[in-house]
Amino acid sequence: MRENRERPMKASTVPKGAKQGAEVPVIPGMEASIWTERMVSALVNGVEGGKWYSLMDKVYAPKTLALAWEKVKANRGAAGVDGQSVERFEAQAERYLTELGQALREGSYRPDAVKRVEIPKGPGQTRPLGIPTVKDRIVQTAVKLVIEPIFEVQFLATSYGFRPGRGCKDALREVDRWLKAGYTHVVDADLKAYFDSIPHDRLLARVEASISDGQVLELIRGWMKQDVLRGVERWVPTGGTPQGAVLSPLLANIYLHPLDERLMARGYRMVRYADDFVVLCAAPEEAERALQEIRDWVGDNGLMLHPDKTHIGDCRQPGEGFEFLGYRFEAGQRWVRKKSLQRFKDVIRSKTRGRVATVCGGSSPISTRRCAGGLDISSMRMSTRFNLWTDSSGDGCAHCCASRTSVPVLDGATPTINDGRMHSSRLPGCSPYTRPGKPRDTPDEETTDWRAVCGKTACTVRREGRL
Repeated sequence: MRENRERPMKASTVPKGAKQGAEVPVIPGMEASIWTERMVSALVNGVEGGKWYSLMDKVYAPKTLALAWEKVKANRGAAGVDGQSVERFEAQAERYLTELGQALREGSYRPDAVKRVEIPKGPGQTRPLGIPTVKDRIVQTAVKLVIEPIFEVQFLATSYGFRPGRGCKDALREVDRWLKAGYTHVVDADLKAYFDSIPHDRLLARVEASISDGQVLELIRGWMKQDVLRGVERWVPTGGTPQGAVLSPLLANIYLHPLDERLMARGYRMVRYADDFVVLCAAPEEAERALQEIRDWVGDNGLMLHPDKTHIGDCRQPGEGFEFLGYRFEAGQRWVRKKSLQRFKDVIRSKTRGRVATVCGGSSPISTRRCAGGLDISSMRMSTRFNLWTDSSGDGCAHCCASRTSVPVLDGATPTINDGRMHSSRLPGCSPYTRPGKPRDTPDEETTDWRAVCGKTACTVRREGRL
């Protein structure tokens, strides 16, 4: 194992067609401090045997760990099972990173258990969220920085979720483009509990098809088998990747990549955002064939389609539309789905306590503006309907995805001034803070903001019995 780790990349791994010294192409997600010009040339032209060796030294390199730590710190996030918060790690970051690099170099690094919490998903429903420890998030980020470009050059244009330089707005624009082109018979497919049901052995086999560094593979295997801790319960998962782990979105895309290839090779127009995807067809017969292709592939790869959320419809007809990334497409129009709209209203209420003006003009994603849903912030009325094929926005998409991102303030928008007492005019000796801080169980436990490390911020989680 040590020989594999310390063996330098042989010159033979760079094909003869690789142009040494040529201008390095720009590949999304690639960090120049990690990927050398020679490695990029091999990546673009292909490596011998199609597999990459000797990647572990890039993972534990001090500059890689330092960059990974900066990304974890910027994302903040809750403490894991060890109770160590990002702030506490930061206090001695240099020492911790040195110890972490030494453990990875010696092969003594072992991941901790993942803290499992349940966050609200809908009426009477919850979604499991896994929170790794800060050190595990740093190592996962370091591995992701090293291996993501290897798979990024393989992924197809049909995939938009959790990829550098791509997002849900791009996916929505692509859906809108195909609908305008007349592909209105849509297969709306939903994978049931996808992140919890990915077969470990098949997923690892797809990673091994491109990576042969034993230590990197052992790290990924260890994260798949991490214990899950929820209260006093503890168990070892037999499948899936924890939602909230840094590497989970990349692994999820790797596993679904063959489905992208299969449908694209057969000429279908597919738009996928992680495990949410639609196939747009010109005729109902084509849609039926596409759905059968999906069913065959899903069954052969250990997954399941949700029986109630998978359907075919002509989205031009009332009642036959589909939902995708927070929007409802139906009868030639597009509007924010009710669940996303209600969540947006709840966020407004929680931040304003009934007074909208208190957040206007701030940097919050809900600051004063008209958002994708046409929010009239003065009256809290929602005008959310769009003409699908006559949209005047020019790019065929609303200015933002209501459920996953935000947009800049519109030109000419001015902040609304709160007519209450200003911060600088408070009475002498009075605190500017009008509400008591929320108590924590321990100084390092963050109980009010479960932020998934993949970039999503979950709703507030309250423990039973807590106020």
